[in-house]
Amino acid sequence: MTDKQRLNLYTSVVPSRVQAGIQRNGFNAFIHYGLNTFANKEWSDGTLSPEIFNPANQDTEQWVKVLKFAGFGGIVFTAKHHDGFCLWQTATTDYSIAASPYKDGKGDVMAELRDACKKHGMRLGIYLSPWDRHSEKYGTPEYDDYYVAQLTELLTNYGEIFEVWLDGACEAENDGKPKQKYDFERYYSVIRELQPNAVIANCGPDVRWAGNEDGIAKEGEWSVIPQIDFATGQIVSARTDGATAEKVAVYDMDLGNRESLESYNDFIWCPAEVDVSIRPGWFYHKNQDAFVRSVNNLTYLYYTVWGGNSILLLNVPPDVTGRINDRDVEKLVRFRDRIDAAFSKPVPIDGATAPEHEAGNKIKNITRYGYDKKSFAALSYYTPAEEAESYEITLKLAKTANVDKVRLVENLAFS
Repeated sequence: MTDKQRLNLYTSVVPSRVQAGIQRNGFNAFIHYGLNTFANKEWSDGTLSPEIFNPANQDTEQWVKVLKFAGFGGIVFTAKHHDGFCLWQTATTDYSIAASPYKDGKGDVMAELRDACKKHGMRLGIYLSPWDRHSEKYGTPEYDDYYVAQLTELLTNYGEIFEVWLDGACEAENDGKPKQKYDFERYYSVIRELQPNAVIANCGPDVRWAGNEDGIAKEGEWSVIPQIDFATGQIVSARTDGATAEKVAVYDMDLGNRESLESYNDFIWCPAEVDVSIRPGWFYHKNQDAFVRSVNNLTYLYYTVWGGNSILLLNVPPDVTGRINDRDVEKLVRFRDRIDAAFSKPVPIDGATAPEHEAGNKIKNITRYGYDKKSFAALSYYTPAEEAESYEITLKLAKTANVDKVRLVENLAFS
């Protein structure tokens, strides 16, 4: 296969509508919150008492207002972490907010967050841990029914869901339990049926894990990758030499060059998502108040992750009062001010020259940006009339100016 044929093969792969949507709609927030918040733990074992969940001043509207101001487009909420404690009124288990003193057992954090998101125009997503350290059904064939019942409640009772985040973390052997064989294909089917506009992330077919939780994005991160097993992130596509695919995870590959794809023939569209916390831990810990990420670091994440063709998912955990801590708020407000200032003085363009354009897609479109809110297709773009190894585009500035950054946006409809 020639280089041109291989390039045509790569660029024949395009995103689905929901994939294009999450890549167009900005960076998102993770919110880890639950029994671990009140027990000062990261992973609890499913034996903590629901009695400890009793925030004095829970304010989901404050969460949404802070995150929206900071520029986030959506929130992915930990409706159930590995401990199995459910933060909504569920019929599947007694290990839930209904057994807590919060609002005399009548509280529902998912409902409160849904209402706040709806009020302030923020997208809502869910994290529902497949690993459940509390349920006696875990490790048995009945568990998948249990998990699907929880998934169904969340996807039918809380409005539009934009992302379902499926975690692959599991150390069941440490609990003396067999590791559950998750029926991911069934989960995908339920999500597609109940929330067709939701992306399925991490252990899912729409968005893959970047391979670390440190905020590190590869310098070149392609969205077109070899065919993978969605549950493991490992390559399963046939090699060009006919041999069985190596058991290598895509997040261990350098996808920023064509050489990394040359050994494979089957490709999919699956952008990377970088999940990282604003603090050292995922849940709030008072002893980490002095270690909230700096404004410089948050800005670096913005440019290298979101600016580098990866989806940024920044965790901002509420504290034991049920609010985002003042230290986190202060950093997020200053981050927003920094980004606003960086883009406050766009350089005016007074014309452009480029190779002959394809019919309708004129060079003047190169300085225009916009996309259809339903299909996510670009509303205007420039396309050269002929394919070439390289192109030269010249922009004429309206006046002398210092340029410190350039924003490049591709039309995802063309891969």
